[in-house]
Amino acid sequence: QVQLVESGGRLVQAGGSLRLSCAASGRTISGDVVGWFRQAPGKEREFVAFIRGSGSAYIANSVKGRFSISRDNAVNTVFLQMNSLKPEDTAVYYCAAQAPYSDYTTSNYKYWGQGTQVTVSS
Repeated sequence: QVQLVESGGRLVQAGGSLRLSCAASGRTISGDVVGWFRQAPGKEREFVAFIRGSGSAYIANSVKGRFSISRDNAVNTVFLQMNSLKPEDTAVYYCAAQAPYSDYTTSNYKYWGQGTQVTVSS
């Protein structure tokens, strides 16, 4: 029904910036809540941000002020802009769409991408 592909992850120096993309195919996701999560080695998956179809967004406290989320419905894509990156931001970043529950900060999404690796060097 919908496929999600993350891209943009790479090695970046601390203090640098990176923009991740979540490209959807199969159907439009313009009306879906889309979330970004991350998972560092040996740790549980962590909520990062979500965006509603209206464009309103919620950012996790751990990255608030440094990360932002946006979407471009013309290309069926959601973005995660990451600034002032820190080594602790190193993780595999996943996007997810179509949460069936009202709490969008949990892993209650139907569709997930395969992830993109972000590595921040000190």
